[in-house]
Amino acid sequence: MDFSEILRRRRMVRSYLPDAVPPDAIDRIVATVWRAPSAGFSQGHRIVVVTEPSTRAELARLAGEEEYVAAGGQAWISAARPSTRSSASGRRATHEPYRGPDKLRDGAEIDWPVPYWYVDAGALFMLLQLAALDEGLAAGVYGVLRGQVPAVRAVLGVPDDVHFVCLVTIGRAAPDPRETQLVSRLTQRRLALDELVRRERWDAG
Repeated sequence: MDFSEILRRRRMVRSYLPDAVPPDAIDRIVATVWRAPSAGFSQGHRIVVVTEPSTRAELARLAGEEEYVAAGGQAWISAARPSTRSSASGRRATHEPYRGPDKLRDGAEIDWPVPYWYVDAGALFMLLQLAALDEGLAAGVYGVLRGQVPAVRAVLGVPDDVHFVCLVTIGRAAPDPRETQLVSRLTQRRLALDELVRRERWDAG
């Protein structure tokens, strides 16, 4: 599959078949962490791969899947069940690497305008999703409310000095009978390119 086809097919999937995915496919997908960009080559990305049904079910509960199903959606978090599944993924290690000697100014950590370790995590998620597409699979991303983060940490054994970012589902996409009613990209207008891209200056026209 060439890159233009991968981009054309890229979308968040919230409905999966129960088919198992070969472990080697998941291994290739998560290996993209080696190529994920990180500011200053800090390499702070960390991924937890989850395969156990009971763990997937608990993550789904913490993410509020029951409420989503009650609203008419599919049980997509717990249902994405390849034999190996990157369900707790896209998490970023603490920003300690940004405090390295080569990244300080006058001996102090630089006050960046955005937390670039979260930018790095978003870049990793996109690579995971594109790699899943390249394997003929699909991926989605979800978060949990701030109050549920300690419970997610406990389920996955994530230490306190690691910044939890998001969780990712990977599996074989299934038709979703209510997709047109629930999916944002099908219920909202896609903005025109000239609404998204500006040339030279924001206020140029």
